[in-house]
Amino acid sequence: MDFALPQDLLDYLSELDRFIDAEIRPLEQADDNVRFFDHRREYARTDFENGGLPRHEWEELMREAKRRADKAGHLRFAMDPKFGGRGGSNLWMCVIREYLAAKGLGLHNDLQTEHSIVANNPFAKMFDDFGTEAQRTEFIAGTLDGTRRVTFGLTEPRHGSDATHMETRGVPEERDGVAGYRLTGEKMWTTGMHVATHCALFARTSGEDGAAKGITCFLVPCDDPGVKVEEYLWTFNMPSDHPRVSFTDVWVPEAAIFGEKENGLPVAQAFVHENRIRQAASSLGAASYCIEESVRYARQRQPFGEDLARNQAIQFPLVELATQAEMLRLLIRKTAWQMDQMPHHQVEKALSDKVSMCNYWANRLCCEAADRAMQVHGGIGYSRHKPFEHIYRHHRRYRITEGAEEIQMRKVAAFLFGYLGPRRQEFAALDWSDVDYREQPQVRPRSGGQVLR
Repeated sequence: MDFALPQDLLDYLSELDRFIDAEIRPLEQADDNVRFFDHRREYARTDFENGGLPRHEWEELMREAKRRADKAGHLRFAMDPKFGGRGGSNLWMCVIREYLAAKGLGLHNDLQTEHSIVANNPFAKMFDDFGTEAQRTEFIAGTLDGTRRVTFGLTEPRHGSDATHMETRGVPEERDGVAGYRLTGEKMWTTGMHVATHCALFARTSGEDGAAKGITCFLVPCDDPGVKVEEYLWTFNMPSDHPRVSFTDVWVPEAAIFGEKENGLPVAQAFVHENRIRQAASSLGAASYCIEESVRYARQRQPFGEDLARNQAIQFPLVELATQAEMLRLLIRKTAWQMDQMPHHQVEKALSDKVSMCNYWANRLCCEAADRAMQVHGGIGYSRHKPFEHIYRHHRRYRITEGAEEIQMRKVAAFLFGYLGPRRQEFAALDWSDVDYREQPQVRPRSGGQVLR
C-alpha cells in the first residue's frame, strides 16, 4: 500500500499556490477588498437593509476571482474535458479542497459561499445526464458563462429531511394546446434565489405521500409572476441568500420536466456523494487550520513566564483533535479513491455509508476545532479579529444542511446492520431461528497465556 500523493498532484498544488500569489491575493488586497475577510467581513458582505442579502460588491469580487481562475484553467478542474475541464478525480478534488481550506480565510476559497478557484459545480454534469437535448443546449453553456443559474426547490417549511411528504403539487393542465403542469406550493432554503434564473422545483405529480415515486422535477423560470420570495431567512452566519419561496399557479410546459417524469428524486441525489466527500475534505482543511493556528499561538503566548503550550489543559484537547484529523484524512482519501474505482451509480450501493461517515464527522470535527481555537486564543479568539468564530458559525450549518448528521448516521447504521448495502444479503441469508440467545460462557485470559472457561 502506498499512501504517498502522486507527484503530479503535488505539482498541481504548487501551480495553484503560484496562481494565488500572482492573481488572487493581489485582487484580495486591492481597493480594500480585504474588508470582506478581516474583522469587518460580516458587515462588508451583508446588505442588512436589503433582507440581509450579499452585497453586490462582494458577489462581483467572487465572480472576478472565478473569471481569473477559469482563464487560468483551474475553475473547471473537476469537470469533464468536454466542458473545458480536466476530469479531476474525487481523490484529487479532496486533496485540493482540503489544501485550500487549510490556508484559512481568503478569496482563493471562501467556504461560507462555497466559492473556490477550483469549483465543485455539478450542474453541467447534471444537465448532461438528466436533461433533454434542448435543456443541454440551453443550460450547459448558460451554466458555464453565467447566463443561467439554477437553484433547488426541494425542502419545504413542514418537511425538512423527508422530501417524500412534500406538499407542492403539479397538476396536468393544457394551455393553448400545449400540455403542461400547474404548480403550487412553498419551498425553503432555495439558496441563490436572488440571482437565479430558474428553480429546479420538485413537486408531487402522482402517488401517495411518503412514496419516492410520483415526484417530478421542473425547471421553473424565476421571473414567472407566480413565483414570490416570501422572506429571506437570516442565519447564524450572514449574509443569507436562503429564502422561503411560494409558487402559486405557476404553469410550465412538459418540456420543463427535468429528468424522468414521476422519478425526480434521483436528480436531487445525483451528486450527493461527490458533494459530501469534497465538502468533508473542506471541513477537514478548516479544522486543520484551527488546530495549527492554536498550536502556533500556544507556543508563542507566554503567560506566567512560560509557553502556554506547556500546560496539559492546552496540549491534550489539541492532541485529541489532531489525532482525529489524521484518522479522518485517511478515511476521506481512501473513500474518495474507492469512489474513483467504480461507476457513479455503484457508489450509493457500495460506499454511501463511508461517505456519510466522512461528512458528518468532518463537520463535527471542524466545529470542535474552531471552538477549541477560540478557547486557546482566549479573548482575541472570541473576537472577530480572528477567523475562528466565522469558521464555527459557518460550519455549524453543515451539521444540518449537507444531510443532517442524524440522517447520515442513520445511513451508516443501515449499512452496518445490513438493512442496506453490501451486508444486506449476508444478513438475509442468516437463519435467525438457529441463534442461541442463552448466556454464553465467558472467555477471559489469565497469566501464562492460558484461557479460563
